[in-house]
Amino acid sequence: MNSERLTRVREGMCDAGMDALLVGPGADYRYLTDYNIHTSERLTALVVFQDGGESIFTPRLEAPGAQGSGFPLVVWTEDQQPLDLVTAALRERGARTVGVGDHLWSRFLLGLQERLPDAQWRTASTVIAPVRCIKSPQEIDLLRTAGAAADVVWEHVIQLPLEGMTERALCNRIGDLLVEQGLDGVGFVNVGSGPNGASPHHDSGDRTLQHGDMVVMDFGGPLGGYHSDITRTFSIGVTGAEERRAYETVREAQEFGVRAVRPGVAAGEVDQSTRTHIEAGGFGERFIHRTGHGLGLELHEPPYIIAESVEPLREGMVFSVEPGVYIPGRFGVRIEDIVVVTPTGCERLNNASRELMTV
Repeated sequence: MNSERLTRVREGMCDAGMDALLVGPGADYRYLTDYNIHTSERLTALVVFQDGGESIFTPRLEAPGAQGSGFPLVVWTEDQQPLDLVTAALRERGARTVGVGDHLWSRFLLGLQERLPDAQWRTASTVIAPVRCIKSPQEIDLLRTAGAAADVVWEHVIQLPLEGMTERALCNRIGDLLVEQGLDGVGFVNVGSGPNGASPHHDSGDRTLQHGDMVVMDFGGPLGGYHSDITRTFSIGVTGAEERRAYETVREAQEFGVRAVRPGVAAGEVDQSTRTHIEAGGFGERFIHRTGHGLGLELHEPPYIIAESVEPLREGMVFSVEPGVYIPGRFGVRIEDIVVVTPTGCERLNNASRELMTV
């Protein structure tokens, strides 16, 4: 049980007029309980009441793992209907406005709505996300260590004999290196070579890395539940003039984005700082995504660094700065670092070289 986090969430519940929160397995659940469990067709849910008290509703077979969480348990057996137990608890406490976590399965929510037709249902993330956005020193330490491990992986990869290797084989090697660097596993690896690099979330396949390719690598892994996420782009053998110009435009735009980060600045201003430079370089229509996303227990979480966002940045926020340019059928370029907002600006959690490497 993390009492400090629960206290902050209850303050948000009070401000939002929520009587109770119902949180299923996922990042919010882990954040509030310090206990991780897989999603299942059997209902597991944390119920938090605004005026005090909380319980974990858990199937009997999962109860041994939940006992270490420090929360009171409501254990249900296979011959019981757990939604009836949750309904009874909400009714007993007079909860009429209930915040529902993003990861609670829809069939559980629909079942509760049938049982409590007079209740008002809201999104719990409006209360939990602002708390999770501000990372503690301990969370930042995990993110910093995970980021440093990703940097080392990049330095190893760039020394490999890459020409002739398939995208899939390179993904496998990066995965091995992430684990060798002490991360808890492989979060994800994407490699897009040549024309495949023009798809930001390309599903790496059997295409071989060829002379003249630009190659986009995006990868990361978790440490204690907290993720790393880095993107670097390199060329094989030779780099064409337009490829070099696109790369330098993205590299400079990423630097402008990082320099724009400081407390009080709107998230949209960071996006605008990268986008304006890419537009000035003539690649504006080829920058097809937002500048960044938050990072923590989830790979993508608030805050989102998008042009329309007026959310002010706050000390302790952690997010990516990752502008890109994508030329369909030819190549892509993206450079991504994770940053944490500090009192006077930001700290990069990735420090691998951002210069164009040719192998």
